[in-house]
Amino acid sequence: MMRKAMLALLVLSAAGAATVAGSGPAAAFDYPYCLQGRGVGVPGDCSYQSYGQCMASASGRAVYCNINPRVAFGQQRHGRPYRNYYNY
Repeated sequence: MMRKAMLALLVLSAAGAATVAGSGPAAAFDYPYCLQGRGVGVPGDCSYQSYGQCMASASGRAVYCNINPRVAFGQQRHGRPYRNYYNY
């Protein structure tokens, strides 16, 4: 009886390990709109493709929608924001 229970436990743990090992991490993608406010962290829940989707999720809650700062920063022109006075 004890041997069957140990075998069943071993089979279940092996199946669980195979399930965890087989599932890869989600693809990281920054959507343009974030749900921000109390309880959603910084920069917020950035899983919205449109402002309307974000606003629908924010409806009735004490949160608001804003542009994803990572997306907004990536859209800025890269270069020096100041003049380099040391190298003429």
